[in-house]
Amino acid sequence: MISTSLARLLRDAGLRWKPASGDRFQIDRSEFDAEVFTVSDLTIEPHEYSTGTVLGFNGTTEWALDSVALDDALWLPREDQLRDLLRAAFVRLERDGDDYRVVLRGADDAEAAFASVSAPEAYGLALLSMLERVTA
Repeated sequence: MISTSLARLLRDAGLRWKPASGDRFQIDRSEFDAEVFTVSDLTIEPHEYSTGTVLGFNGTTEWALDSVALDDALWLPREDQLRDLLRAAFVRLERDGDDYRVVLRGADDAEAAFASVSAPEAYGLALLSMLERVTA
């Protein structure tokens, strides 16, 4: 799982989330820092309204919450989701000692590598680089 700080950087760089079953997220408020929730058809469902998406907490599994606006949720994309978002720029994932390196190929055919201690974090750093280039 990627770190909360990287998830915030990705969101701030323009990554948008359309919640689907199995997605993990945090409520972006300090009192929920340690809590990770999972969208599930049985317990947490996204509801689309004209005013925006709301994540509804069904039943009594999350006793303190009825719903939370999507803007108050911080998506924690999985490794496969991050890899899919890299699309054709993704070349490979490799090990470099204790680190994982994600290698991307740019439009100029040059390769760039992004390393971290976890594969999801390396994928996230690579995606952040792509988003920052698009928004720069």
